[in-house]
Amino acid sequence: MTTVGLCGLVRSGVWWTCFCLLAVVGRAENWPQWRGPRGDGVSVERGLPHSWSREQNVRWRVELPAAGNSTPVIWQNRIFLTQPPTDSKQRGLWCLDAETGATLWSRTVEWSGPDPTHSTNPVCSSSAVTDGEVVIAWFGSAGIHCWDFEGRLLWSRELGIQQHIWGYGASPVIAEGRVYLNFGPGENAALYALDVKTGEVLWQRAEELDRDGTSEAKFQSADYTGSWSTPVIRELAGKTQLLLSVPFRVRSFDPVDGRELWSAEGTNALCYTSPLVHGNTVIAMGGYNGMAVAVRADGSGDVTGSHRVWRHAKTKQRIGSGVVHEGHIYIHNDPGIAECFDAVTGELKWEQRLDGPGGKGTNWSSVTLTGDGLCYSLNQSGDCFVWRATAEGFQQVAVNSLGESSNSSVAVSNGRLYLRTHKALWCIGQ
Repeated sequence: MTTVGLCGLVRSGVWWTCFCLLAVVGRAENWPQWRGPRGDGVSVERGLPHSWSREQNVRWRVELPAAGNSTPVIWQNRIFLTQPPTDSKQRGLWCLDAETGATLWSRTVEWSGPDPTHSTNPVCSSSAVTDGEVVIAWFGSAGIHCWDFEGRLLWSRELGIQQHIWGYGASPVIAEGRVYLNFGPGENAALYALDVKTGEVLWQRAEELDRDGTSEAKFQSADYTGSWSTPVIRELAGKTQLLLSVPFRVRSFDPVDGRELWSAEGTNALCYTSPLVHGNTVIAMGGYNGMAVAVRADGSGDVTGSHRVWRHAKTKQRIGSGVVHEGHIYIHNDPGIAECFDAVTGELKWEQRLDGPGGKGTNWSSVTLTGDGLCYSLNQSGDCFVWRATAEGFQQVAVNSLGESSNSSVAVSNGRLYLRTHKALWCIGQ
């Protein structure tokens, strides 16, 4: 901006607005995958809206043809959203303009075979992933598919039948020219690595189905066992590690060849959340009456007895994942209760029930953390809570109701919030 232009803005009385917008844009980043740039729910952006309604701070709202649980991913001016069409035999991917919400293109995949799921988990529940050149979506038994940014299909790969009474939900992840997928749960559950350019399967590691359970399992039936966890990739202990929560344990793999680096027992039969990382420690959390475990990531083989830092034998049910901020874990649990834990010791610092205009809504969303230390979580009643990530006690900033149910999480990009409900995709921005 020229000096003359800046002076003109000052004289016009709008220079402060311009400055604020430039500040936000200067820290803007893409949201290319489930849980953001690093897969941990954390955005560096600051100054995002923390108050809105169905009319206030709404840039646009786009009606969706059917309910869905996935979260939008964003690359610059493009939004990619997996979407179940009204035709039950189709699986869809939408590409929308981030500025206006207009549909740029949509693509569908046909599938007429069995695809069991639960009424609370519609098909197309996995979020897409993009690297800025391609966008990849997994549709369970209907396969994994790759398009370019103009909607041209580049490749498709069938990985077999995915079958579970609660359906699927893990999202693909892209790193170093490979796409990783936690395929499952069910009989064919496995961790896959595919070539991003060709879809060729580079390696796969089957996840053995524990039919008998263990002494710590709540259920003995295979129907009540499985992982919906999305992998997280980190540099830990001098090496790149792919981290994944699976029934009864957390595992670390070499992302190049799929070798297991280490594993530790401590979760339970159902794993919904993605692993969290604090320093050199990995935190994994179970689901129903879940357990939680923290493990040092510098071990080899079975490190249950040598590298477990702390463990919670029983916790509240957790569907959504938490975030780590300044040595503490913040999570919004299924019963609608937010919690703060010390990441080093596992000590509970505080807990708070979050009630909004929609009532005592349960919560499936994962927490999203912004650069100014604000947590966003969207419960099933469509109430989005904004609260501070502080260990000093729960501090609510705002609660905003859209009046539409949701099982999705808040995505952040370019100074805006993107919220997916069962009826619409919302863009919130000042």
